[in-house]
Amino acid sequence: MKPGLISGIALLVVAAALAAPVHATNSDVAKEKRWAEQVIDGLLDGDELWLDDGAGHEFLGILTEGDTDSGRAVILVHGIGVHPNWPDVIYPLREGLLAHGTTTLSIQMPILPNEAESSAYVPLFAEVPGRFNAAVKYLNDNGYRHITLVAHSMGTSMSAYYLTRTKGHGIDSFVSIGMGLGSLTPNNIDSLKLIDVDILDLYGSQDLEPVLANAEPRAAAANSRQGQQYRQIEVQGAGHFFQGHESDLVGHVIEWLDQH
Repeated sequence: MKPGLISGIALLVVAAALAAPVHATNSDVAKEKRWAEQVIDGLLDGDELWLDDGAGHEFLGILTEGDTDSGRAVILVHGIGVHPNWPDVIYPLREGLLAHGTTTLSIQMPILPNEAESSAYVPLFAEVPGRFNAAVKYLNDNGYRHITLVAHSMGTSMSAYYLTRTKGHGIDSFVSIGMGLGSLTPNNIDSLKLIDVDILDLYGSQDLEPVLANAEPRAAAANSRQGQQYRQIEVQGAGHFFQGHESDLVGHVIEWLDQH
């Protein structure tokens, strides 16, 4: 091969490498800080809480105390790229569960810039257990012994990751809202076979295509377990963010909590 041709190929390889997307391996802490400032500034109920993930990073939580004598609390887990007071799904649950007397701790999960695809989040899942562990420890230290994870969208994948990879996780049940297949290996369907707590699987009849397409496989996977309850509910007319169907969303979660 001629030297000039070799040099040309080398330049093309370098150019391609420079043009390829770079996937971050850590949460965008600058974005987390911006979200935190915005959330704290507009917080109408609940208290800001800073938790340590065990790796030297402090992240925001919002503690909204209901009946502190019940010993029951919910950890709320938002979806892709947003924050723990997001107006869709998360805030309606914070508000509705408070009216029901249930304490919630809504936590900031690892995030990336707005343009990031869901597959780019895979390296960030290594940060997930530390955040859940910190939330569970805080609640346990303050007398809450019965804890339910209530997660939306990407948050369901992060919750499944935690529940299948953490021994002694301290979670009693799991409410999954709008769960798709996920980008991890194993995927969410395979993870559902391994989760060792009762599961409520909520989604809307107008949900995203991956959520709808995987409804039956999710049910088959979760029902293959022995000894754990699984319930799947399709909310008629609801989309992925349950806009206009917030009361249905909150009502189903409260019913689940009351049964547990």
